[in-house]
Amino acid sequence: MKRRVLFIIGLFISSMFCNYSTVLANEENNEDQKLANDALSSVLIEQNTGTVLFDKDAHEQLPPASMTKIMTLLLIMEALEKEEISKDDTVVVSEYAASMGGSQVFLEAGEEMSVDDLIKGIAIASGNDASVAMAETIAGTEEEFVSAMNKKAKELKLENTHFVNTTGLPASNHYSSAYDMAVMTKELLKYEDITNYTSIYEDYLRQGEENEFWLVNTNKLIRSYPGADGMKTGYTNEAKYCLTATAKRDDMRVIAVVMGAETPKERNKMISGLLDYGFQSYHTKQLFAKEESVMELEKIKAEPHQFDIVTEQSVHSLQKKGQEEPTITTEVSIQDEWKFPVKKGTVVGELTVEENNEPIYSTPLIVNEDIKEASTLELAKRTLQKMVKTGD
Repeated sequence: MKRRVLFIIGLFISSMFCNYSTVLANEENNEDQKLANDALSSVLIEQNTGTVLFDKDAHEQLPPASMTKIMTLLLIMEALEKEEISKDDTVVVSEYAASMGGSQVFLEAGEEMSVDDLIKGIAIASGNDASVAMAETIAGTEEEFVSAMNKKAKELKLENTHFVNTTGLPASNHYSSAYDMAVMTKELLKYEDITNYTSIYEDYLRQGEENEFWLVNTNKLIRSYPGADGMKTGYTNEAKYCLTATAKRDDMRVIAVVMGAETPKERNKMISGLLDYGFQSYHTKQLFAKEESVMELEKIKAEPHQFDIVTEQSVHSLQKKGQEEPTITTEVSIQDEWKFPVKKGTVVGELTVEENNEPIYSTPLIVNEDIKEASTLELAKRTLQKMVKTGD
């Protein structure tokens, strides 16, 4: 693999290159029309590049049922990363949260439960009550949390998604699409800890107490499909049977979504077929590991003076098995305007993967440490050293 570094003056815009994804998807649809044939809508994407490997009406607006909780979990994981909440925090359940119908973990008004256990209740048992309890903890009210969900959907450029609640309970104007669900899941998987929850088949809440509650994962594929580790099922009379599933083998992870299946058996069969197709037909190669340095940058006003620019996530190339391997190159663009301090994890550029000199996709680049503004004394010292070196 060849690596090229390109400095671009001005602000950058991180984006996926959709044309490549669309071409691949169309080619594969023509090859095999039988995948997910009985679903209203379906999609298969490779997680790292976001490339669409198969789709059937993937942008159709449909009720997502409890797959809605993928976005709920995404905002919870973001709040944990920002240290707005911690897993050990105690949540006091409101009457409103306890009143949720449908799938629930039977929380009682006034009950105290940890954030960690509530996440289990959402990820494993699809608890509507747990979802609302967490929404209220983070945003104050479910309504405010839903506003944040829709804001995040816009940030992710999800054009066929609008939420009315955190649970997926039937509601007018509450919809998403198979493709949008896959993109949400791709974003959620940035938080590696999430599969520690979604891959659990069974667990307990209030273990050892009189009101002990047995959690059994609604996604049965995590026990029966090799490599499956998530993500979320859904069912209502309107939505029928839905599933967003993730599976990883070796260094490749795929995301499959099926919406509108008639039975859970048909849903699981179609998802398994999509996952099989992805693993049998494609393979990936790692170009950079997560948080691997792609370059060292020097800023005279920064402390430290020199620091690494690293990948936010691992970077891969994707190839169809049996085809001649293309020439893969990468380009790095870094923003030119810097205002200090810069916190660890701040996006400061992007890395673009190119195949045969055509851009495939882009991924963010970040700083891997806190960077402060150099003191006046240090800045004067560096300026003097620079003058000596250049002979000015």
